[in-house]
Amino acid sequence: MPINRPLLTDSDFQEAVDRKLPVRVFEDDHLVNSGATVIRFTDSDVVIQSRVSDLAYYSRSTCQFYEVRP
Repeated sequence: MPINRPLLTDSDFQEAVDRKLPVRVFEDDHLVNSGATVIRFTDSDVVIQSRVSDLAYYSRSTCQFYEVRP
């Protein structure tokens, strides 16, 4: 069963970038992205890549991010 760990701090996001583990993104209690990896983050946004040319930008204030560990 996979373990879902919330990404809350900059160090959490940096670990997700470094380890390239898949993440799940929720917005308004709905799953909006799953299985992609975090490639960059700022104080206000997170950039997630699911394929080579598929980038998505999410707000840290309106979304919840979870790292998925197998």
